[in-house]
Amino acid sequence: MKLEFAREYQKKIPYLQHLKIQTDELGEGTARLSLPIEPQLTNSLGTAHGGVIMSLLDVALCTAARTLHPDSVGVITIDLSVSFIGGAGGARLAAEARVLKDGRSMSFVEAEAKNEDGSLVAKAIATVRVRLRDKGAP
Repeated sequence: MKLEFAREYQKKIPYLQHLKIQTDELGEGTARLSLPIEPQLTNSLGTAHGGVIMSLLDVALCTAARTLHPDSVGVITIDLSVSFIGGAGGARLAAEARVLKDGRSMSFVEAEAKNEDGSLVAKAIATVRVRLRDKGAP
C-alpha cells in the first residue's frame, strides 16, 4: 500500500502501543484512528479522560499530515486547539482527521473524535510542522 510508511512510522512511538491506538484508514491527507476505552483511561465520570481524547486527536492530525510527506523525518504539533463537546463512552473512540492546507514544512489540519454511535465528542484544529531530512542524510 502506498501509505504504509505512515503505519510503519507509528510503530516507533511506544505511547501509541500503550494507548492501543490503531490506524483504521489512511488516505491522501486523511486518517482515521481509534482506541479502546478501557477502565484505566477513564475519568471519575467513567468516560474517556480528556488527555486520552487529545492524544488520539493529536496522533490522527499528525498522521493525516504525514501521509502527504513520505520523505519527512516526522511531523510535530506546533499548535493544538480542542473543543470538548460530549462524553466519550462505549467500547471505542474514533478520530477522523484531514489536512486543510498543506505546505512544504507546515500543514493545517482538523479532526473530530466520535463515539461508536457517531455522537461528537471533540473537535480539534492544529498546525503541524513537517520535519524534513537534513540535506546530507540518507
